[in-house]
Amino acid sequence: MNVILTCAGRRNYLLKFFQEALGNGGKVFAGDATLEAPTLQEADESFLLPPINHSDYFDKLLDICQQNQVRLLIPLNDIELPYLAKQRDRFQEIGTIPVVSSPEVIDICFDKFATFQFLQKLGIPAPKTYLCLEEARQAIAEGEISFPLVVKPRWGSASIGIEYPEDDEELELAYRFVKKSLMRSFLAEVSSSDSERCILIQERLIGQEHGLDIINNLEGSYITTFVKRKLTMRAGETDRAVTVENEEIKQLGAKIGKKLGHIGNLDCDVMVGQKGLCVLELNPRFGGGYPFSQMAGANIPAALIAWAKGEKPNESWLRVEGNIKSSKCDRLVTVPQ
Repeated sequence: MNVILTCAGRRNYLLKFFQEALGNGGKVFAGDATLEAPTLQEADESFLLPPINHSDYFDKLLDICQQNQVRLLIPLNDIELPYLAKQRDRFQEIGTIPVVSSPEVIDICFDKFATFQFLQKLGIPAPKTYLCLEEARQAIAEGEISFPLVVKPRWGSASIGIEYPEDDEELELAYRFVKKSLMRSFLAEVSSSDSERCILIQERLIGQEHGLDIINNLEGSYITTFVKRKLTMRAGETDRAVTVENEEIKQLGAKIGKKLGHIGNLDCDVMVGQKGLCVLELNPRFGGGYPFSQMAGANIPAALIAWAKGEKPNESWLRVEGNIKSSKCDRLVTVPQ
């Protein structure tokens, strides 16, 4: 039972979680586009991969999985997911299980306007969302929304390109700035698929943000939800959090997990405010908030390994203890010359 983490980057904690879950029962590999990525320094074996959009990326990854008898492939980057979802069958043919959802599910989550539409159909509150300045300005004039607002990429990742305009002049400037900077980023290719509607304008919600790990098994059946109250953020990622017991939020997670049918972990952001619960984003992968669940007793890496073996996970791996507060910290790893 070997596992590989792709686009491993700085996710050393996930590497350790999988290594501990496997024990002596297998190896945890890591792949990235740079050999200096921190996670590669602590993997059982590391691999240099081409950029995700390179024509040889999946051929190279497939060869690595076949040569090293990889059973579980864990993608960790939003940009990789749409491509990997379409390549899923190629990996399954060699005995590798990519922990990635169907192309349809990935599209719903990666396209933030599609996320808004999906949530609307389920009757789940989400921030009012507009695809152009004219629509947003009309909504402001009609009193549907008011400043401050949120301007962000329609196909976004890692909180890149998010602005918070507080008046019409700032709205105009933010819209133009985000669009221009987007076309110089790694999101340019996907954004160019609908360049006139690649920026979203949303109402900005006030309240306490929570992070959810919505867990489905490898068949897409709902299992459980872990809830954390975010205490601080850093570079768009949860930096400190505390686990909470909130049945209403857990039921929301269950509804999303059952209707979406994703594979593995779904990282979900929920705002709790005067309007009740409001879902901000859905990300079908391990998110930066997952380690707070692991610190409180969860063990989804071990559960994924069990499911891949056709075994039933230990029930304790699917529970968290409430009121466990955790905080991330940086550390250094040596990079060989």
